[in-house]
Order: sequence, then structure tokens, then C-alpha cells
Amino acid sequence: MQPDSLRMPAVYLPHGGGPWPFVDPAPFADPRECKALAEYLATLPAHLPSRPRALVVVSAHWEAPVPTVMTSAQPPMLYDYYGFPPEAYRITWPAPGAPELATRVRSLLEAEGISTAEDLGRGYDHGAFVPLKLGFPLADVPTLQLSLQYGLDPARHLAIGRAIAPLRREGIFLVGSGMSYHNLREYRSASPHSVVFDAWLRRVVAEDPSVRDAELVRWSVAPSARKAHPREEHLLPLMVMAGAAGSDRGRVAFSDTFGGARVSAVQFGG
Repeated sequence: MQPDSLRMPAVYLPHGGGPWPFVDPAPFADPRECKALAEYLATLPAHLPSRPRALVVVSAHWEAPVPTVMTSAQPPMLYDYYGFPPEAYRITWPAPGAPELATRVRSLLEAEGISTAEDLGRGYDHGAFVPLKLGFPLADVPTLQLSLQYGLDPARHLAIGRAIAPLRREGIFLVGSGMSYHNLREYRSASPHSVVFDAWLRRVVAEDPSVRDAELVRWSVAPSARKAHPREEHLLPLMVMAGAAGSDRGRVAFSDTFGGARVSAVQFGG
């Protein structure tokens, strides 16, 4: 177990759209936006107190009936996007899996009364491999994906985060991968809504944890909430990270536009 000074942070980050750093992203995002987000993601290890023993990633792109963990020792790639050039389907990020950590994650969740499952065949989806290929290009840190749960209940995902919070003291870096604005129909035209919702999010994550968690449970009544998230799967990884934050208040680690919409990353601890 790590001392407090070496406790890993929990981070909610924007993973952009599709395989954007590795193909021409036009017209979805302009080069300046892509450069800014890529530079932030590339600095992820610099925000850690030490080299992580492993990564646990909660991606917006995996939902299951109960929280489910990958158990492959060498997970394949899952190219869960379409309409991109051929090179988008040749991207590799061969990080080893973490079957023993999968057992540990399941035990923590089950101890809190949260039923779990495992998936031997699941591969790294783009919510995992896109940001992590930038942050950990050598693909040499064991990595485990943990799913969201069907229904996308925010209180449930805060509870999932609280259950896995002990991992932070065990050298495990927790990553929630989503987008703080995710309305695909209104990118470019909806920056006012993204700015309004982002201002709410930035305020809430910095609150006292009891206030923060209560506000996150009621996120859908926030200003411009349903304009920012017609469906909330890209926001729910934040709930898991906030649950894992414990008494740590959040701080905005990155904020810029992507596809013309304001998006932010939030770091708890570290």
C-alpha cells in the first residue's frame, strides 16, 4: 500500500472523437484543438506521483448489465468506430491485461454489494486506447477496463467509484474516459451550451465532496445539461472518478474546445 504522498489520482478526461490523433480529424476538429488535447493527454504520466502499477479505465464506450471487467492477459483492439480511413483500423496499443487486478476489482465491488461479471474476449475500445496511446505510448503498463452499468444511474456509479477507491493506495491509476460535452448533432453550433454546462461542472467538482456528489446525482437539472448530454454515457465516467475521489476535491486539469465545444478534464488528488 502506498503512503498518502504516493496515492494515485483519479482523472476524468476527454478522449475526443474516434481515432482523431492518428488520422486526419477534419472537419470534426481543427488542428489547434487536436494539438491542445493531444498535448494534455501526453502529459498524463507527469501528473502522477510515481509510475503506476496498473491502469483501470472506465470508458464511455462499454456498458454492461453489471460492472464487468476484462480478464484477457493480452486484450485485443476493439475498433468501435466507423467511416474512418483504413489506417484507423490498423492502430495498435498492445498493453498487457491485468487478470489478477480484475479479481481484486471484482472483490472490492462485491464487498459493497455490487454484483459483477467478467469478459475474457473484450478488447480495448477507443475510449481507452486513444488517450492511453498518447499518454503511455510504450504500452508497457498493465491495463484493465471496467464497464459502466446499464441504466447509467449516477448514484450507482458514484458507489462503484467509492468501492474501487482503495486501488489508489495500491499504485493503480484510475481513468474515467468520456467527454464533458457530447451532443454529436450540435458540435460546432452548440458552443454556448457547452460553455454553460462546463461552468457548472467546473464549479461542482471543486465543491466539498458531500455537496459535489449530491450535485452530480442531480446533474440532469444543471444548466444546459441535456443539451450537453442527450444521453449521459460520456459523463458517467466522471461519477466513478468522483466516487473514487473520497475527500479529494477536483481541479480542472485541462479545458479547451474540441469540435468547437468546450470540454474539460478533472483530476482528483495528485
